[in-house]
Amino acid sequence: MENYIIDQQITGRIYNPEDIMYKDFERCTFTQCDLSACNFTGVAFIDCNFVSCNFCEAKINYVGLRGAIFDNCNFTGVNFSMVDKLFFSVEFMNCNLDHTKFYTLAIKSTVFTDCSLIAVDFMNTDLTGVLFDNCNLHKAVFVDSIANKADFSTSYNFSIDPERNKLRRARFSQDGLKGLLEKYEIVVVD
Repeated sequence: MENYIIDQQITGRIYNPEDIMYKDFERCTFTQCDLSACNFTGVAFIDCNFVSCNFCEAKINYVGLRGAIFDNCNFTGVNFSMVDKLFFSVEFMNCNLDHTKFYTLAIKSTVFTDCSLIAVDFMNTDLTGVLFDNCNLHKAVFVDSIANKADFSTSYNFSIDPERNKLRRARFSQDGLKGLLEKYEIVVVD
């Protein structure tokens, strides 16, 4: 297999650990592929789409993701904190990102739409301008995060301490205010 793959449609492939090492994929679409066992060393995905793919507990260290769009993918338990930080722009739609880690990563302006983000680690993460559109953030950890201009207005089940995070001009719905006041044990009545 060549090291530079462009404009390919890949469907239903189960990848072995060494199948994608040191390869660049550009404008490729992966549909119903299993990449959970892959070694992502030296791999770059540029303007690629992933539909219904499995990354569950994948070790995605040092992967480059630029313009990658993930739709209905499973990322349960994935640690994003070791991806190529200079080469990271992604969008998630209908994805399961439960128990993932974005620790210390700058994910400015990332869009999460209809995603499950249960118990996600956003500690020390730069969330400036991130859109959480209708996402479940139950037990997500926000500590020392920068969430300026982030939009939480349609998301739910979050608890964010305004004293431990930067939230300047972040957007919340009235229902979401409960998640900002939780540490004070204030009861908000509808």
